[in-house]
Amino acid sequence: MAKRHSHNFVNRYDGMVAFGFSREIDEKSIMYLLQKFTDDEVLEVLVPRMTNEELSEVFEMITRLLKSHLSDEEYHRLFIKDDR
Repeated sequence: MAKRHSHNFVNRYDGMVAFGFSREIDEKSIMYLLQKFTDDEVLEVLVPRMTNEELSEVFEMITRLLKSHLSDEEYHRLFIKDDR
């Protein structure tokens, strides 16, 4: 099965990681941190240590952002990765 997900930005980005400097740096920093955060090794250690409340908080934030900023077609194509 071919890989359907990518985390290439974090491997290419060599700029500043900071928040509050500029919108551009904020966006790139969030992309960088999220890709680092979702690394399999990090998640395998972090997720079992999270409280039920933290798990719920992360789930709710992610689903809220997806619903707010992606159309139904984008959600299926970009996030679910189906050919709907």
